[in-house]
Formats: sequence, C-alpha cells, structure tokens
Amino acid sequence: MILSRRAVLFLGFSFSCILFFTARQLSRPWSNYPQAIGLGEYYGADYSGHNYTGAFNFTSHGSKSLYAPQPNFTPGIPKPPGSSYTKTLVVPRTKKEDTSWIAKELPDWGTAIYVADDPKAPLHPPKNKGHEVMIYLSFIIDFYDALPDVAVFMHWHQNAWHNEELFGGDAVEILRRLSMERVIREGYMNTRCGFGPGCPAWMHPGEMEEDEFKQEEVMLARAWGELFPDQPVPSVLSQPCCAQFALSRDRIRTIPHARFIFYRDWLLQTDLSDYIAGRIWEYLWQYVFTGQPVLCVEETVCLCDGYGFCFGGPEEYQKWQDLDAERKDLQQQLDDWVWMVQEWNSAEAEGELDETMFSNIPPLGQQSDIEKEVIAKEIQVADTLQAAIERGKNPKYRALEAGRPWKEGDGF
Repeated sequence: MILSRRAVLFLGFSFSCILFFTARQLSRPWSNYPQAIGLGEYYGADYSGHNYTGAFNFTSHGSKSLYAPQPNFTPGIPKPPGSSYTKTLVVPRTKKEDTSWIAKELPDWGTAIYVADDPKAPLHPPKNKGHEVMIYLSFIIDFYDALPDVAVFMHWHQNAWHNEELFGGDAVEILRRLSMERVIREGYMNTRCGFGPGCPAWMHPGEMEEDEFKQEEVMLARAWGELFPDQPVPSVLSQPCCAQFALSRDRIRTIPHARFIFYRDWLLQTDLSDYIAGRIWEYLWQYVFTGQPVLCVEETVCLCDGYGFCFGGPEEYQKWQDLDAERKDLQQQLDDWVWMVQEWNSAEAEGELDETMFSNIPPLGQQSDIEKEVIAKEIQVADTLQAAIERGKNPKYRALEAGRPWKEGDGF
C-alpha cells in the first residue's frame, strides 16, 4: 500500500507525540503520581519493603527527576482551647531494660514500646541495629496510617543527664508538662531546651580529622550523600542532643511513607558501625522533619512555650541561672565543710590527727553563716521558678515570649 505524502507526515507527527508524552510521563516526579511512589516501587517487583537487599543507586538512571520533591513543611493548627490530644510515647528497649515506670507514672499516655533484641515481642524491629533510630523509623513505618495527634520519641530510662535540668532529669516531668499545642504548631520539637551539647554549631560534615567527642562527624558527609543525594551537604548540622523529640501526625505524613522505608533500609544495609550509624542520625532528625540543618531554638522560648516555664525573656532567665549557680556554689562549700569535719573526727578518733591537713576548715560560726546563705538562696531560686510557672499558665504570656500572635480567647 502506498501512502500519500500527507499521510506519511501525519503518522510521523503522531509517533513523535507518543514518544514525547511517554518520555514526559516517565520523568514525572513521584509526587505527581496518583499514589506517591518511593524507591521500592520505582525499583520494581524485586523490592519488598525492609526485606529488600539490593543497593540503591540514585544516579544510575541519569535523571534528577527521579528524586521525590522536598516536603513542604507548614505550621500546624492546634485544636480549640480545652480539647484533648491523642498521644503515644515511642520507646526502644532491650529485654533486660525496665520500662514499667511508664505505665505507673503516665497512665494517660499510649505506648509503643519496641523490644530491640526480641523478635517474638509484639513490637520489634527487623534488626537490632542503629540504637533508637531503628525503633523510631520502625514505629513510623508500622503506624503511618494510624498515628496519634502527637508521638514522642524517647529513650527507655526515666532519669538521665540529658533530660532538662529544670525537670530534675526526669522524663515523666518532661512529658507531663509538654505542650501538645506547641508540638502541633511546630510539627517537630526537641524535648531538650538546653543548647549543650549540640548547639549552636556542633557537627561539621566536611570535617576530615576525627574528634573523640563526636566520632561520627567525619562520616556525616558520606551518610548525607547516601540519604539525601539531591541536597547539598550543609556546612553545619546542629540541634540540642540527644535524639528525643516530639512530632505531630501531620508533620510525619508530610513525608511519604516510602521515604521512611528507604531511611530504614539504609540503616539495615550500611557498613558503618552500629554506634556511628545511630549517632549520625542524632543530628539528622531536625533536617528530616523541618528541612533545617540547624535548629537551635532560643532556650526561653522552648521552656516557656513548650513547658510553661516563662521567666520573661533571656535576661531574666540568665538572672535565675546565675542565682541558681550561686546556690550550688554555696551548697558545695557547705558539703565540703561537712566532709572535712567528718574526716577530722575520724582522724582524731584513730590518733592520726594532723592539724595541717584541715587548715581550710571554716570556723563553726562561718559554717553557720553558709547554711543561712544556702537557705536564703534556695528560697530565692524556688520563688523565681514558681513565678515563672505561674506566668506560664497564662497563654498570653507564652505567646508573647515565643513571639507569636495571640488574641483574647486563644489557647496555648
């Protein structure tokens, strides 16, 4: 059959259109599909969630259009004043670690306690690797479609040095005072307000020389390139330590489910040590959930809006800290005096008294004066703190200290 010149031109044009639209369809970013597809879905039928054992190669397909777009993080809107929030405490533990304090002290909290080294436990990760990171990611993957309003990710122990000093290091007090409204607004909130360690400029991914206090630093650039291949490596990564934070449901779901699977698969497959892989993530969470490599919130804002300790601003908070430091110094002097008197009495009883050894013991009258000063400082410290707590009960003060709008009738 001989085609006319017009027919040949028409067929050629049609074929070109088919090629053009097919190529365009194949290069569409993941978010434009009816259902967001992630790495597993892109790489085809051989991928099966956390059972996938291949190596991810982002560049082998030669197009940045394969990357998922960056999430669009927006502030959340708290419920009307007086509303309740569903909340779950996500905790990793081993078989020998005791988390019974949670049910005893926090009966109003839901829990997701993963046993890292017990594959028969109701909640357990695919592998005991990466410390709390594996548990946190597993919870998000497992409960992505059934999340509470707020999920708080914390370690298994109730008392720890890295828990805020104002709470006496007690996780229970942190959780009792935590503002659900701030978590909803911010989407992501580190439960620690104090800057050290971690802020204001802690990790430098380009560092080549190992620091014994942050051994993971020299591996950060490599890990970043594997986890965020389409994003430039930042010069600094910072947030307050130590991998304990709160997330809103909306903030978690801003990120596709498949991306969390990829993050966990990276953890399962990386040849980095268990310790280093876990430590690396301590300074990645803020980026994953806010898009900011540095997230060092002013301490007074965190304490006031997050927990209801409203001192009136950084200067007033510093005054309280100085006052508390004076109290501690006086208490140490008193403790030293008591110790030296005990040593004196013991040496005298054993006939080994050497008066030159205890020449620094203050006279009895001076010791009494120190006791009075300690008591006076304790009262000042306690009164200032109580005033901050009372101020924090007023949502207007919280908004003012946090620098956010507030109108009559608004809640926290």
